[in-house]
Amino acid sequence: MAKLPDSKLIKELADLLDKSSLTEIELEADGMRIRVARQGATQMVTSQQTIAQPAPAAPAPAADVTPAPAASANPASNPGAVKSPMVGTAYLAPEPGAKDFVTIGSTVKQGQTLLIIEAMKTMNPITAPRAGKVTEIIVTNEQPVEFDEVLLIIE
Repeated sequence: MAKLPDSKLIKELADLLDKSSLTEIELEADGMRIRVARQGATQMVTSQQTIAQPAPAAPAPAADVTPAPAASANPASNPGAVKSPMVGTAYLAPEPGAKDFVTIGSTVKQGQTLLIIEAMKTMNPITAPRAGKVTEIIVTNEQPVEFDEVLLIIE
């Protein structure tokens, strides 16, 4: 039987999850894997057995989510889809409290900054690949994004 991890470690991981925009943290060491996620319970997985631990006592605070407009059937197949060139955190404005770079209905020029993605402490502007009108913004402010994920649609 595998040794259970220190409950202090699980609490620290849960606290880190609460303080960040992450939705999941996974740690693996000495053949043991611990996963803490906002949607589910904390789990410890060993090579032979899975043991579920209860979720942290305090529920994770709800993220400030602005409802997204009705999403198209498959945004990735839209020819106006602007995709993320990297993994990072998307920011819709140049700094906290500032006006967003673009909003739904904005007319943009080729090369205009649409949003920024922070990756490894570097702010990377994501520019419009072509001129057009922003018809859909898929991501929310401070949302983690993956490589090739659709960020917004320009028609």
